[in-house]
Amino acid sequence: MAGLSSRSAVAIHALAMLANRRGGSLTSAEIADSLDSNPVLVRRILGHLRDADLVWSTEGRAGGWSLARAPRDITLYDAYAAVEDGQIFSRHAHPPNLTCEIGRNIANLLDAEFQSAERALEERLGRTTIAGLLRQILTSASEPRDG
Repeated sequence: MAGLSSRSAVAIHALAMLANRRGGSLTSAEIADSLDSNPVLVRRILGHLRDADLVWSTEGRAGGWSLARAPRDITLYDAYAAVEDGQIFSRHAHPPNLTCEIGRNIANLLDAEFQSAERALEERLGRTTIAGLLRQILTSASEPRDG
């Protein structure tokens, strides 16, 4: 299985930060600080989000990154699709042995299972908006901690 890279998590984190800014902008360094990451990596992810029309950037001294759409109009799937490439599950690297009954039949059956799982993930991520996620984050942040 190829799996998701960390790009999705970084993209969603950045979008939640920008949504919390409510109209203001943030620099890639400010976002990277929250991620405890490198601003170059963050700029690369933000570039993909910009290409997908989810954020926009302003150059100059007062520049930074802002949401291009309302947080309620951006889903986790939008972020995922902007930064991930390819299928979630890896397929056979080369065709299996067709003289083997398993090899002859597994690829098509496994592909159907993987496609179904990928559609389910897309549907689930499409149900959560950045606005909804931000509400959950802020609610969690305001709850008292045990300890």
